[in-house]
Amino acid sequence: MYRTLAVVLSLWATTAAQAETCQLIGNQVHCDNGLFGQRLGNTTYWNDGSSSQQVGRFTHNSDGTSSQQIGDHSYSSDGSSSRTVGNTTYFSDGTSCRRIAQQIHCY
Repeated sequence: MYRTLAVVLSLWATTAAQAETCQLIGNQVHCDNGLFGQRLGNTTYWNDGSSSQQVGRFTHNSDGTSSQQIGDHSYSSDGSSSRTVGNTTYFSDGTSCRRIAQQIHCY
């Protein structure tokens, strides 16, 4: 879920099971694995009961993890990282997610 969250938050201004495809509709994100989130202010509430709050360059998750955005890189407290180039985010584990219009596809 937090990989999806990282991509969604970066697209909005600016991780349960990993979604393959998510669609952004206003302040909501709907994913094909059943993940659903709604952003209210600077907090995203997920249908699994978790939440994520964006404060400046930092994202704080309800499970105690966090991440920091520095330029086009994001560094997570779990040691993972990502880099966004254009409409594609590349993760340190070799996966990537690409935004096409209002959809996010992860591979």
